[in-house]
Amino acid sequence: MIKYSLMTLGCPKNEVDSQHMNGFLRGEKDFKYIDDFKEAEVIIINTCGFIQDAKEESIETILTALSYKERYNCKSVIVTGCLTQRYSEELKKDIPEIDAILGISNFDEIASVIKESLEGKETGGIEEAGFNYSSTLPRELDNEVYAYLKIAEGCNNNCTYCSIPQIRGRVKSRSIADVKAEAEKIAESGIKELIIIAQDTTQYGVDIYGRSALAPLLKQLAEIEDIKWIRVLYSYPEFITEELIEVFAKKDKICNYFDLPIQHSSEKIRKLMNRKGNEKDIANIINKIRNKIPDAKLRTSLITGFPGESEEDFEQLKSFVKKHKFDRLGVFEFSREEGTAAYNFEPRVLENIKSERKEEIMQLQQEISLAKNKELVGKTIEVIIEDQDQDNYLARSRYDSPEIDNQIYIPIEGKELQIGEIYQAVIKEAFHYDLIGEIKDEHA
Repeated sequence: MIKYSLMTLGCPKNEVDSQHMNGFLRGEKDFKYIDDFKEAEVIIINTCGFIQDAKEESIETILTALSYKERYNCKSVIVTGCLTQRYSEELKKDIPEIDAILGISNFDEIASVIKESLEGKETGGIEEAGFNYSSTLPRELDNEVYAYLKIAEGCNNNCTYCSIPQIRGRVKSRSIADVKAEAEKIAESGIKELIIIAQDTTQYGVDIYGRSALAPLLKQLAEIEDIKWIRVLYSYPEFITEELIEVFAKKDKICNYFDLPIQHSSEKIRKLMNRKGNEKDIANIINKIRNKIPDAKLRTSLITGFPGESEEDFEQLKSFVKKHKFDRLGVFEFSREEGTAAYNFEPRVLENIKSERKEEIMQLQQEISLAKNKELVGKTIEVIIEDQDQDNYLARSRYDSPEIDNQIYIPIEGKELQIGEIYQAVIKEAFHYDLIGEIKDEHA
């Protein structure tokens, strides 16, 4: 019996790949998963290679795992994911102690690669991007609250700052029937929340149906009886259609939560980023959503310090944030990535200015978030129970994604609530990014 551990770095797309690897391995009698890396004979690291911070974290994790070969029970370290797809030759050269490298398109070979690496054979390798995801593939879900559902791989947008097309290739969508089949399997496991992901969910279907098929897909998924919440992430605002907004408005199961990564509002910077549409176009989409769905919550992500970002561009971005008051917002400092068009863009913004601008936006958003959270006090909202600590149940509303959005604390006080169940909660107190609530009815 080969004991293995698996560390996942990066985004939810990577989490799905790791769950498939666990599915492949647990389906064979020779493998046993363990949490403790110190006891593992094999350590698998599913890396992220998207931006500099992620690359550094991946390298540090690899080096830590390799040190376990000397200190503990580890006999083989296998590295897969975006970092290997992007830098396989560099990794082989700079860290030859790695026992095997796998890409993002052949991780289904993980079982044979582990066995061959333990025999001292040269194994693994990188294949062209474009894994064939399917509802028939084994997958080991690792929580009982929500499941990510990857509907497509790759991206056609070619944003100048982004390395994803060179890592994961062009859009490769799954059929509506296959996605629905996997969603039904997830529902059978008892999970009530589906989270739809891709590099850009609005581009789903363009390669196989000739147009975005996100709206018809959501209609099909909403028919699955035991799924109660459907959340959509990574929807580029320039491709949000009235048809899609209409589906959100009409289908109660679809959370009125729009994740719209705009990155910047300055027309000059958006053109440099190769992002379609200008400030007016984005504002138009925001207004359409809010007019059609008054309770819609909008999340966005921004980049500060993109090459050429002047003080005027930044002030324009701040004004945009103040005006539109996003419900959730994240900010990243521009990361200069090899192989992207923006790598050679000038003039570069100083690191300290990037950081200061990021902090300024986050301070602004903190006050917006507090004001919006205070509006919820006294209101009753749907929440899903995710976990519990000594004193509280940890919950999340249908307007919040796992790990990145608001947490709702519900004092236990003798109540018996079920993890993964949905309840009605009254909001009692509000803070910048957290809420305190009270369950109205303990029966789900």
